[in-house]
Amino acid sequence: MRLFLILAVAFGLAGCMEVPAGAERPAPEAAAEKAPVKPSAQAARMFVEVAQAVEPVAEAQCRELAPGINCDFKIVVDNKDGGEANAHQFLTRGGRPILMFNFGLINMVRNSDELAFVMCHEAAHHIAGHLAMQEINARQGAAVLAELASANGASTKEIREARELGATLGALQYSKEFELEADELGTIITLRAGYNPMIGARFFNRLPNPGDKMLGTHPPNSARVEAVRRTAKNYLASEFVADFQ
Repeated sequence: MRLFLILAVAFGLAGCMEVPAGAERPAPEAAAEKAPVKPSAQAARMFVEVAQAVEPVAEAQCRELAPGINCDFKIVVDNKDGGEANAHQFLTRGGRPILMFNFGLINMVRNSDELAFVMCHEAAHHIAGHLAMQEINARQGAAVLAELASANGASTKEIREARELGATLGALQYSKEFELEADELGTIITLRAGYNPMIGARFFNRLPNPGDKMLGTHPPNSARVEAVRRTAKNYLASEFVADFQ
């Protein structure tokens, strides 16, 4: 059960667009008591409009790039999460991909381009198979550290702790690369949905910069903005050339 819990936490790291670690956070009891701030009617309309525009484009991109997976996206709002701005992607037990956004994120984005980019980033995690890759990495990490601990005569408790640590470290492997890959594919989906990813990437400017920590889950904000800029430039150039061939 403890291994399952640590794996569940680790898997969630792949599909998140949140205020990263390092930002000031309220105490757990204060966060639990904080009621979500309901978005304005204008923000709610923007969310619905962007979701309606992004969903079919993301599904088409999914069918094109990953025809073997479930591409029936469902975009939902978590109206019970009163914490910091957060968006994440996960699968139902039946394998349907869910893109979930809390009120904090809907209130934080300043325009439809930012919201569209975040949605497309989360969809890209699913299309690229990042959750499945992270699950494999977590299980491999858990097995390796547990085996090492056992070989060194560790107690049952120590082996269990080593397994949990290995799962966490394994899940962190390539997490920065996954985020950049989702930024790049998310940029293309954003463009195809009719939004400007360069405006969308300004969302990063209001997030604390995670820096380039060895065990960090997210790359520096500057690297993410550059990935968006480069991808948009290359995609638009290729589209221009294709139109004149």
